[in-house]
Amino acid sequence: IGEFAEEIIKLTGTSQKVIYQPRPVDDPMQRKPDITKAKELLDWQPEVLRAEGLKKTYEWFQSLPEEKLYRKEHRDFADFRRK
Repeated sequence: IGEFAEEIIKLTGTSQKVIYQPRPVDDPMQRKPDITKAKELLDWQPEVLRAEGLKKTYEWFQSLPEEKLYRKEHRDFADFRRK
C-alpha cells in the first residue's frame, strides 16, 4: 500500500507525504490479490500495468468537470461510463 501511495504522489506531483498508522491486529502483512479464479472462470487477464492504470485513472479524474469531481455523493456513476 505504501508503494502504491508513493506512486500516486509521484504521478500527481503533490507535496503530500504518506502518513503511516499502526495496523489493526487482523491486518494482513501483505496485500496481493489472487486473480487465479478470475483467470480460470472468466478467462480474464490483466491488460494494463499498475503504473499505466494509475496514470489513466488520474488523467480521467483530471478531465472531469469540477462540478462532477467535487460532488459530495457519487451514487450514480452512469455519467462516467466510457462512451
